[in-house]
Amino acid sequence: MITEAIAKRGTSIWLDDLSRAKLTDTGPHGLPHRITHDGVVGVTTNPSIFNSAISQGSEYSEAIASMKGASVEDVVRQLTTDDVRSACDLFENVFLRSKGIDGRVSIEVDPRSAHNTDSTIAEGKALWKIVNRPNAMIKIPATIEGLPAITELISRGISVNATLIFSVERYLQVIDAFLQGLENRIALGESVSEVTSVASFFVSRIDSAVDSILKNQNTTEAIALLGKAAIANAALAYEAFEKFRRSTRWLELERKGARIQRPLWASTGVKNPAYEDTLYVIDLVAPHTVNTMPQATLDAVLDHGVIKQTLLTDTFDFSRQVFQSLQGQGISIDTVTTELEIDGVKKFADSWIELLTNVGKALNS
Repeated sequence: MITEAIAKRGTSIWLDDLSRAKLTDTGPHGLPHRITHDGVVGVTTNPSIFNSAISQGSEYSEAIASMKGASVEDVVRQLTTDDVRSACDLFENVFLRSKGIDGRVSIEVDPRSAHNTDSTIAEGKALWKIVNRPNAMIKIPATIEGLPAITELISRGISVNATLIFSVERYLQVIDAFLQGLENRIALGESVSEVTSVASFFVSRIDSAVDSILKNQNTTEAIALLGKAAIANAALAYEAFEKFRRSTRWLELERKGARIQRPLWASTGVKNPAYEDTLYVIDLVAPHTVNTMPQATLDAVLDHGVIKQTLLTDTFDFSRQVFQSLQGQGISIDTVTTELEIDGVKKFADSWIELLTNVGKALNS
């Protein structure tokens, strides 16, 4: 099976989707089947996923009705943490078999706190305590304000999924925040062997943004660059990861029992129908990585995904050439990634507000 071949190359497959229906569905689209038959070894969630699941899922109606009188925020927190806790339990065997590397389920802090360090820290600690499962991961937006929160949670022994990373520069800052958290934890006299982290590097949104600019330019040179920016960006992030895991700073922490923070390829659903629908999975298979994908992308990979012989490490020079060519077209990747971060935080905040509104209406109905 293709997912087994991907796993042998070092990439763990996680599902970027969760709902109460998927937790209980015993059919081919249910999470139990995905775990036992399709090679899924983890799950990620985000505010948009929860908004879709809870706002559209009738299976939540009874639970919401039973909490009439509670605040909307409390109801949403209970619904989401209950689902994540149940998913953690489904993945318990994967978690134990992988010695804690996989079998992870991520839950994100309130995205409205993305630019408030103290609120992010407080909510991250609260979510960790409420879910109360060792295989949970707390998702922290990797904004400038989120970086100290990543460090603090790691130092307290909380596993972290640093999310909404678009640029290699920000990824390097996330690595530093992770390392500082481990070093602080060791300084506290605590063990680092149970702390796990991933760094969620967003992929497809890069192509969507850059391709839009290239199409507007509509030159031969611009058209030749369509669909190349996202993979090149991810490849250079992986190059940074390779340097990080060979660094003296990391090797010292590894000797003390620390676990490597893996790059996680997020936003891997292909948005342009002209591109191969497995593009952001197959082209990014590499050791020590995770790829989290929506259900449709997973099904495409299972149906017709084919492992490439070219290794991601073989594409570093080409990726730099792509970036040089984009610069030659007047495209600033720094500008693109900054705008994508702002937009990403806003989209998740909007989804969260919509979820709160919909649950509020259900409570008052």
